[in-house]
Amino acid sequence: MKWKQILAMTALSASTALVTVWSYDRISNRSGSGFDGVGAGKLPANYAGFLENAANNASTSVDFTKASQAAVQAVVHIKTKTPAKRITNQLPRSRGGIDDMFEQFFGEGFFGPQIKPEQRASGSGVLISEDGYIVTNNHVISDGDQGVAAEINVTLNNKKTYPARLIGKDPSSDIAVLKIDGTGFPYMLYGNSDQLKLGQWVLAIGYPLSLETTVTAGIVSAKGRSIGVNGRQSDTPIESFIQTDAAVNQGNSGGALITTDGLLVGINSAIYAPTGTYAGYSFAIPVNLAKKIVNDLIKFGDVKRPYLGVAADQTKMNSTDGAYVGNVANDGAAAAAGLKKGDIITKVNGISIGSWSELQGTIASLNAGDQVAISYKRAGVEKTLNVTLKAETGTYENLTASTLGNLLGGELVNIDQKMASRNEVNGGVMVKKITPAGPFSRTRMQEEFVITRVNEQEIKNMDDLARALGSARSRSISVEGFYDGYNGIYRYPVMLPESDE
Repeated sequence: MKWKQILAMTALSASTALVTVWSYDRISNRSGSGFDGVGAGKLPANYAGFLENAANNASTSVDFTKASQAAVQAVVHIKTKTPAKRITNQLPRSRGGIDDMFEQFFGEGFFGPQIKPEQRASGSGVLISEDGYIVTNNHVISDGDQGVAAEINVTLNNKKTYPARLIGKDPSSDIAVLKIDGTGFPYMLYGNSDQLKLGQWVLAIGYPLSLETTVTAGIVSAKGRSIGVNGRQSDTPIESFIQTDAAVNQGNSGGALITTDGLLVGINSAIYAPTGTYAGYSFAIPVNLAKKIVNDLIKFGDVKRPYLGVAADQTKMNSTDGAYVGNVANDGAAAAAGLKKGDIITKVNGISIGSWSELQGTIASLNAGDQVAISYKRAGVEKTLNVTLKAETGTYENLTASTLGNLLGGELVNIDQKMASRNEVNGGVMVKKITPAGPFSRTRMQEEFVITRVNEQEIKNMDDLARALGSARSRSISVEGFYDGYNGIYRYPVMLPESDE
C-alpha cells in the first residue's frame, strides 16, 4: 500500500511539471509579449551594432606607441623673453577732481611711469615642413600686450636649440607661424579634422609645466566648441574648438593633437578650468582651420578671410541644431545666392553645422572665391544652394544712425573736421553723454570719448558705426578711440543688448 502511494505522488508531480513547462512555452511565444533575450545569432533590431564583429574586435587593441614615437620628433619647445619696460598711465581723468589736486603737489608723474618686469614664457609648437616652418599659438609668442616677444627660441626633441623669427600671427584664431633656419627637420602631416568623430582616440603632445616632451591620451568629447578665450586678444575672435579629455596644462599651448595613426588634427590651445590647471577638458584649434591660416600667413603675411555675409541671431547663439541667421548683408555672398533672415544653416559642403561657432570655423577655413554648398532650413523645409564666398562681409542696413544712441546707451554726434585734424584721424563719433544703465555705462568709458574703430573697422561717422554694429558676429564688441586732449588709444569691451527678434 505504501509503495502504491509513493508511485501515485511521483506520477502526479511529473504530470504537473510537464503541464507547467507546456503552459509557459505557449505564453512566452505569444506575439508581443515578454522580453526576448539575446540568443545565439540573434540581435534586437535597435541594437547599436558596434559589437557585431566582437570576435575580431576582442583581439584588436589600440596602440599609441608608433604614433607617439613618430610625432614627438616634430613637436618643439618654444621659450620667449620680453625685457622689462617702462609704462605710463595715460588714462584720462575727470577735470577738477582729486587726481588734479595730487598732480598739483606731486607733478604729472605721480600716477606713472611704472616698470613692467622682464617676462619669460614657455610653450609648444609643431614643425610642418622640412625647412623649419612651425605652427604655434599667438599667445605663446606674445609679449603680454598686443606685440611679440623680443626673443623666441625653439628647442627640438633632439635638444638642439634655434633662434626663431615670426612669419605672421592671427590673434582672431590664436595661430602664429615661426621659422627656424635649416633643412631636413622632421615634420608632421596634416590630417582632416572634419572627419573626427565623437569618442575617437586622440593624443596631445607638448611641453607642459616646463617638462620634457609629454604625451597624453583622450577622446574627442565635442566639436565646434566656443569658450570665449580668443576674445581676450582679438576684437573678431574665431572659435570652433575640438574638445578632448586628453590632459593638457600650461606649456602644452601650440602643441600637437594627433590621431592614433600620427596625423595632425589640431593645435592645442586652451584649457577650461577654475584653477588654471587641467580639470578634465582641453581645447584644440581644428587643423583644417589652422592650415588655411598658416598658408595665408606664409604666403601673404596676414589672413585673407572669406565672408558668407550673414550675422547671427543673437537670441539663438546657443542653439545646437544649426546656425540661425539674424541678418543678411544686402551686397554680401549669402544675399546674392538667396539666403534670408530666419534661415537655419545646417551644412556647409556636406559638413554638419550644429552651432554658430561651427559655421564660423568652417567658413574661416575656406578662401574668398570658393563656391560652397549651403544646406539650410526655411519654414521647416531643408534646401541647398551654392554660394560664392566674398572677401568683404557686405553692408547691413538694419541699424540707422537714429537708433544707435538707444542701442549703445549714449548721445552720439559726429566730430567736426577741426577735431579730426587735431587728432590726426579721418573722423569719428563722440559719446557726448552716457545714459545710465546702458551698455556704455557698464564700461570704464567716460563722456567725450571719440569712437574711431569697432571690431577693427574704421569709424568716420555714424553711418560707419551702424554698418559695423550690423555686421558684428556676437553681442560682445570692442570699441576703440581717443579722448581729445589726451595721449593714447583706448579700447573698451561693450556688450550689446539682446535682440528682441
